[in-house]
Amino acid sequence: MVKMSLEPVQVMSGQVAELKVAPSSNGDSAGSWEGKREFDKDHLGLTAKPKPPKPENAVTVAVSSRVLFRTEREQKVFEQQGVEEYLRYQIEHENEPFAPGPAFPFVKALEAVNARLRELYPQSEELFDIVLVTYNHAHVGIRLINTINHHNLFIERFCMTGGSSPIGYLKAWQTNLYLSADANKVREALTEGIAAATMFMPEKMTEVSESQLRVAFDGDAVLFSDESERIFKAHGLDKFFEHEKENEDRLLDHGPLKGFLEALGKLQKKFYAKGQRLDCPIRTYLVTARSAASSGIRALKTLRAWGLEIDEALFLAGAPKGPMLEKIRPHIYFDDQMFHIEGAAEMGTIAAHVPYGIAQKHNSKHNTSAGK
Repeated sequence: MVKMSLEPVQVMSGQVAELKVAPSSNGDSAGSWEGKREFDKDHLGLTAKPKPPKPENAVTVAVSSRVLFRTEREQKVFEQQGVEEYLRYQIEHENEPFAPGPAFPFVKALEAVNARLRELYPQSEELFDIVLVTYNHAHVGIRLINTINHHNLFIERFCMTGGSSPIGYLKAWQTNLYLSADANKVREALTEGIAAATMFMPEKMTEVSESQLRVAFDGDAVLFSDESERIFKAHGLDKFFEHEKENEDRLLDHGPLKGFLEALGKLQKKFYAKGQRLDCPIRTYLVTARSAASSGIRALKTLRAWGLEIDEALFLAGAPKGPMLEKIRPHIYFDDQMFHIEGAAEMGTIAAHVPYGIAQKHNSKHNTSAGK
């Protein structure tokens, strides 16, 4: 009996010639299938499609359909005409792909990193795994699949909840990061210990690298706890500096995005092990309003004690972050204050709000913070 592989294959180009299997000496055709020279998938124009990694081995990034793609028109139909008309509209337009949304460049960069990792470690499952999470009914899945194929994305895992909360599924996927347009669901995820952020679509989008993933983080209430931010909010800048000086040898507690930076660092080290530190396709940034001399040392000591490297650290001493982010051109920037999110967006940076910590009581369009 001929043994057929269950591995999925994808036709890349050209026509597939007729495959003739010559029998072996005992009349069984298996022998010719096993000979590499007689069955060359490259000659047939076929290539094996990579399998998604197991969740326990992967760095899992869950993205909602509303941040991966532009769905404003469909959302308006839902809000103005109701769910039944929304479903009918989606089915009628299921062959029309959605345009890329704010998370699209980030996801493409994750896939570029995966391609490099597979070249260096063909058998490893330590990869990014993207899971599409949506409140949509399963009927909408056809349009989403068509869109994913149209944009040549490799997303095999879907979670379509039909209006139910996805948080339980995120925990089952062992999610390392959840990106959504729904601030309430992001807060729910953070409460459950899942790194999460709300994404926004800037009016203009700065062009970003297609070969290097760049991720920028704020410090307090993002990588670190909001302990120092609380001192600043309650007692002012001078007391904040005094507190940081007195406690510079005491580590800051971890914030909601510390685990994601840790996951990025783990993948970076796989490139370092192959002598590719200077050509690593992952680069991380700390962009903080802290002052270097007055309050920066505690942040750096904390990262070092955690065993985490940050490629570039920018201590801005209260200066606007937008111009610096415009130079960095990150695929995503995480901050806990909407003031900084809006400033980044004005410069074309895709920013994600982490609704965590004391600053949420003070967030407004005109709020500033020199302490963080």
